[in-house]
Amino acid sequence: MPDLRGQLGECFQGRLCLMGLGNIDYGDDGLGVRLAKKLVAAGVPDVIVAGTMPERFIDSAIADDFDYLIFLDAAEFGAPAGSVVFLNAEEMAARFPQISTHKISLGLLAKLVEEKGKTRAHLLGVQPESLKSTGELSPVVKKTLDILSTMIIELRNNS
Repeated sequence: MPDLRGQLGECFQGRLCLMGLGNIDYGDDGLGVRLAKKLVAAGVPDVIVAGTMPERFIDSAIADDFDYLIFLDAAEFGAPAGSVVFLNAEEMAARFPQISTHKISLGLLAKLVEEKGKTRAHLLGVQPESLKSTGELSPVVKKTLDILSTMIIELRNNS
């Protein structure tokens, strides 16, 4: 099984859109938004800061005919805080069917993306430590954010 860098690297071989999800007011739930903003600031193209309403941006992402759409989000998957998971649309639908903090589950959004065209959807999820209304990431999730942003920027620069 390929490692995370290898899996992300494959996505950078095509046209890639990164979509940051979450609510920055609720601790680690803001991971995806904070990561997306950091990537935008670093000049990474085709990054969408969707916040809590990813469904508002799906049609434009599909219309732009990307090869890959990667949702960046905090995701509860029963691992130690700061752990990372990389799932395809089928795996998302199986793990996150209808229950979601978003109006529409990521599994359903991923299926919608893939049914409408050539775009393959994935989730780059980070296990949160705390979803309390602190407005700050926990130290362990902040460290993961820094590692992921460095990795994505390096992959983008080398593609």
